[in-house]
Amino acid sequence: METTTVVFQDDHIHGEVQLFSNEQKAGMMEISAEDGKLTVYHTEVNPEHEGKGFGKLLLDQLVRYARENNLKIVPLCPYVSAQFKRHPETFADVRFKPL
Repeated sequence: METTTVVFQDDHIHGEVQLFSNEQKAGMMEISAEDGKLTVYHTEVNPEHEGKGFGKLLLDQLVRYARENNLKIVPLCPYVSAQFKRHPETFADVRFKPL
């Protein structure tokens, strides 16, 4: 069974979206939250779990967290940026748009 969670370090700015499969860490997204923005830098899924849709599970948790906390996502991560471009209508409410 897969579970995802958002965990921040003691500074409450830097953190990860973590994905566990059968209680073992299977992937993560490196993030930071500041000034109403949730920046995602990197997405990584362990090689033995590639092709299982785990990147999407991480993205779903990231978006859910952003919506629950009224944050806009800055997609610096190539994976997240590509998903935002492929599905603009799905992420329009959470994508950060610079002025």
